[in-house]
Amino acid sequence: MAIGGPSKSHHQGDDDEPAVFGEINITPLTDIFLVLLIIFMVTSTALVEQGQSGAGAGVRVDLPKGAAQEIARVAKDFPITITAEGQIAVEGKSIDVDALKARLGELAKSDPDTQIIIQADVNAHHGRVVDVMEAARAVGLTRMAIATDSP
Repeated sequence: MAIGGPSKSHHQGDDDEPAVFGEINITPLTDIFLVLLIIFMVTSTALVEQGQSGAGAGVRVDLPKGAAQEIARVAKDFPITITAEGQIAVEGKSIDVDALKARLGELAKSDPDTQIIIQADVNAHHGRVVDVMEAARAVGLTRMAIATDSP
């Protein structure tokens, strides 16, 4: 004990063990959660906008305008995207015609009623669209549709 009064020590009793603090500072944890929430919101917004671009899985094309009737989309639909530069994309990945034929062959074996939806850019070459249609027909897939935007 010190001269002049009782000591103000952080020790409990006579032991040399430090006192247990009953408080936890959650401010840094809250900051981390808020930052993660903002990142999640920005990312999910970008993904939603990308999915609504009219093409499948992130490939953006400018579809031609047309007054065609709307068809019911089902799980059997298989979208194929053709960009203005002539690139073919399936499930968001660029693919060549030979690999497309192989992928369509797998589809024809698993479900011959699969509908091919061709999402060709308005500036895509007609020949490229025909290549995709012929690849589908060669493996026995005959249900095809061409996607358009309403005018």
